[in-house]
Amino acid sequence: MTYTIVRLLLALVFVVPAFIAEASVPRLARSLGPMAAASLSAVAACGLGWAAYAAYVRVVERRPLVEFGRRGALKELVAGVLIGTALFGTTIAVLAALGLYRIHGMRELSVLIVPLAISVGAGAIEEILFRGVVFRIVERSLGTWLALLISAVLFGLVHLGNPRASVLGAIAIIFEAGIMLAGAYLLTRRLWLPIGIHIGWNFTQGGVFSVPVSGFTSTGLFDGTLSGPEWLSGGEFGAEASIVAVIVCVGLAAVFLTLAARRGHFIAPHWRRGDDAAAAATAR
Repeated sequence: MTYTIVRLLLALVFVVPAFIAEASVPRLARSLGPMAAASLSAVAACGLGWAAYAAYVRVVERRPLVEFGRRGALKELVAGVLIGTALFGTTIAVLAALGLYRIHGMRELSVLIVPLAISVGAGAIEEILFRGVVFRIVERSLGTWLALLISAVLFGLVHLGNPRASVLGAIAIIFEAGIMLAGAYLLTRRLWLPIGIHIGWNFTQGGVFSVPVSGFTSTGLFDGTLSGPEWLSGGEFGAEASIVAVIVCVGLAAVFLTLAARRGHFIAPHWRRGDDAAAAATAR
């Protein structure tokens, strides 16, 4: 366990600066303009995030960067974006059918650029940090189930620092994102699919339907508004805090986890197996 903690801390030393850089760039929006700031943030997340993670894997773990393997990368990334889009599309369709989401008009297509860049940046760096670093390294020691629990809870708690955050929103994030996105990683043992899902979900939410993304307001293609009780609509935090989103995403999480288990991608805690088994499972 001590060895795992040391590796986790070393990985965070490599990756957290990239995470901070990605989160800090949008503050330059007033001087650079929102489009330039968002684009620079995405470049920081993808470029610095990948470089930092790759450096950690090669310097500390001394192994190939299988999580970002090139073969099949585009297919998994595109599939993820489509899944994320469909997930939020289903969520907003249910909320609209319940009379909780209404569209008042449309904006020009140019408004899609900023939320797209922000979604790419957040999707890349958050998946590298929470699935590539936290989940994967903890799993090597404590096994899949405890790693799922720990990484999902941490992911939810981090969102408490967002604007308009709520306990309800953090709990929703734990289940719909923390567990579902870890399940996507488990299924492939690569980061392309969860990154794609994360991007598709965030972009469709804020860039298309103008729904707040984890508490951050967003101007999207459709001029729409949410209303209704917080537990059902998500309130000011956005539809992510809605029970509808939780049900939709947990359903997919169950599919991912079931398929991952059938493929033998689950590993037991270190006290129930040898280190070689853990290394073999996480290196697939």
